Amino acid sequence: MEHRALSRLAAPAVAALLALTTACTGGPVQGRPGAAGLRDPYFPKAGNGGYQVEHYDLDLDYDPADGRLHGTAVITARAGQRLSSFNLDLSGLNVEGVTVQGAGARYNRTGNELTVRPAEDLEKGEVFRTEVDYAGRPKALTDADGAKEGWISTDDGAVGVGEPVGSMTWFPGNHHPSDKAAYDITITVPQGYEAVSNGELRSRTTDADGRTVFAWHNPEPMASYLATAVVGKYRVTTGRTPSGVALYNAVAPGEAAASAGVLARLPEMVEWAAGRFGPYPFGTAGAVVLPAGTLGYALETQTKPVFPGATDEETLLHELAHQWFGNSVSPKSWKDMWLNEGFATYAEWLWAEDHGGTTAQQEFDAFLAGDTDVDEDARSGWDAFPPAAPPGPEDISSQPVYVRGAMVLHRIRQEVGDEKFFALLRGWAADHRHGNASTADFTAYAQEKTGHDLKKVWDVWLYGKDRPE
Repeated sequence: MEHRALSRLAAPAVAALLALTTACTGGPVQGRPGAAGLRDPYFPKAGNGGYQVEHYDLDLDYDPADGRLHGTAVITARAGQRLSSFNLDLSGLNVEGVTVQGAGARYNRTGNELTVRPAEDLEKGEVFRTEVDYAGRPKALTDADGAKEGWISTDDGAVGVGEPVGSMTWFPGNHHPSDKAAYDITITVPQGYEAVSNGELRSRTTDADGRTVFAWHNPEPMASYLATAVVGKYRVTTGRTPSGVALYNAVAPGEAAASAGVLARLPEMVEWAAGRFGPYPFGTAGAVVLPAGTLGYALETQTKPVFPGATDEETLLHELAHQWFGNSVSPKSWKDMWLNEGFATYAEWLWAEDHGGTTAQQEFDAFLAGDTDVDEDARSGWDAFPPAAPPGPEDISSQPVYVRGAMVLHRIRQEVGDEKFFALLRGWAADHRHGNASTADFTAYAQEKTGHDLKKVWDVWLYGKDRPE
């Protein structure tokens, strides 16, 4: 049952209610609502204020035959202020009940906001448990750049992907990258289906109705846009890297033959990246290869990137590099996306350089010169705007964020030399491991760790509006 929000009551009624509360308690109301939205420069309504999530426990039941999702989300969070109410982001789906600290809570829906009013105010610093029961047929969202995200149907199931805000289509939460949490995701599906999510598969059991229950555990902090749930008839293979990282690959049967050669290099890639960027930041690695055409892009979902059909070596390496840059070290806001994409693109250049291909310097020179051997779309758009200042939300995944972001890194390498540059990459990943960072954090860190004045690099390459020469 939905309840009308207090903030929408007529002003006289609100005044009367506050007066009554003051008269009964001898003072004003102590708690206050948590903010609806974190005022992200590109997605101001994403996320919510007043609390930080520590853990999500998602129990999902999905039947591909009718497309219905039944979910229970248990969200453990810490109040950053005394809270009279707080918000969760949720798109579509029907809320069937909410409790806070085990007691029934009032709630209402406005757009993508689920406002929850606990029976009693939550004290500042209090760790509280919210349980939301919900159901429905989740739908995809269309991004500002035209891409699809959220809960997307496949030939024999579905995939949940969330960059930047699509995760709110399949579970309620604080959907902004600045609020990272641990996850346990349990997915119940009909017999014969696989269900894949982030982290380690803790168990695979059969319930009383003969359905299969997959329990996934992701103990490291994760931004909600990196969470995934994949249901379908996948072929699963497991293994370990030479250093002992567990591997879990799930491949759509129609993509198995074309994917085999590239995925066979994943153990080597994990070891190579650990040598360049520091120890692999998670307990598991892997990949999910979706049926061809499911998505128009690959995505670095934590520990198991998803690919829209059989992929190539460069894309696999790119999404693997994100496990360090974007997943372990996550952006403070969506304006900081070049810290994800510029680093992962530069990782592609380094992989090629270390394996007998084009060097990073040659890539840099080719883009700068408009070399015809470089991809036309990338060549024509890399200088459209500075990577640290995309014009709008439709631009956060555009070429300047990727290519010019990588070129910023190469300019640092040119200025400080290889020894200091690679120490910088490793140090950045280590010192911000499992945290969040902004562009300002990086520029300050780079100057401190290298001992070089890099102001010209920032002014011309990172923030400059004109095409660098």
